[in-house]
Amino acid sequence: MSLKLAQAQTRYPKAETFTFGDSRTLCDQLLALVRSGRKTATCGALRDYHSGGDVYPEVGRQDIALDWDGNAALVIETVEVTQRRYCDVDADFALAEGENDDLEGWRADHRAYFERNGGWSPEMELVCERFRLIEDFGKGGDV
Repeated sequence: MSLKLAQAQTRYPKAETFTFGDSRTLCDQLLALVRSGRKTATCGALRDYHSGGDVYPEVGRQDIALDWDGNAALVIETVEVTQRRYCDVDADFALAEGENDDLEGWRADHRAYFERNGGWSPEMELVCERFRLIEDFGKGGDV
């Protein structure tokens, strides 16, 4: 069972909050991948950080990932942040996202995601973040 967000923010007062994905199903899948250790990276369109939507990740910051209902699900710590064009994402990063078995699958799924969320271009700039799991509130304790 997840800690209430207020409790998680008390434990991690400098943390930002965010939700993986753009639907309940995708959010649940991505949280499960993080919990399993398969997902250790994520990316977003750079435009979303400039528009005041997302807070730009910072190495060393610990952030609270929420479930679709807004409950604290887990805490991650950013270990690397890079910017690169969609067309320059390599297999190493794509596989670290944990959602696909190859770069081609990553490209297809992420193209569809970006098309649903503001547009896609092979030249679009992405913010690519690698992270480590710090705490999983669904498991009731520290990792």
